[in-house]
Amino acid sequence: MSGHGHGHGSGCEAEHEPAERGLEYGLYRRIDVEKLQCLNESREGDGKLVFKPWDRRKERDTYVESDADEELLFNIPFTGSVKLKGVIISGENDDSHPAEVRLYKNIPHMSFDDTGREPEQAFRLNRDPDAELEYPTKIARFSNVQHLSIHISKNFGSESTRVYYIGLRGEYSEAHRHEVTICNYEASANPADHKVESIIPQTNFIS
Repeated sequence: MSGHGHGHGSGCEAEHEPAERGLEYGLYRRIDVEKLQCLNESREGDGKLVFKPWDRRKERDTYVESDADEELLFNIPFTGSVKLKGVIISGENDDSHPAEVRLYKNIPHMSFDDTGREPEQAFRLNRDPDAELEYPTKIARFSNVQHLSIHISKNFGSESTRVYYIGLRGEYSEAHRHEVTICNYEASANPADHKVESIIPQTNFIS
């Protein structure tokens, strides 16, 4: 029982709030990391490293930096359907921090040529080295997301952009797997039944 003694009063809420927020920012676990792409990253594979657990959001050992110019484009496939509620983007506390981000949904393999189209939502960002500022999405537009593209279109004036952490808050559901399973079963059940009926007499006849 003594283990519960420290958790009363206002301290309890303060302790629990970050843990709950961390759970809400668990969508990184629902990313199909093998298929995640980051275009214009200076070192291949670094773009995947900025999608990490909430409690590692302030770490500085992993980051992605842009290469030819200030832009970065993340193509993020999920393993199911996501309702995206908020985004956090954290960089260095200098001009390399992203200043503008544009969000697109369900456009797999998006390229920089595609970024001229109207985004689902765009944000002007503030410098956020401590990963504290959440940008809430228009949830109605992001209620059925299988693929999210994040286009960092500009920074605060540096030649390259650096990102340490991208947090995605929201809800996840399996990609209608149950309905698909039921449909497959229904479709294959009837032919199988007929096949069995027609095979059994032949088998008996042969034996």
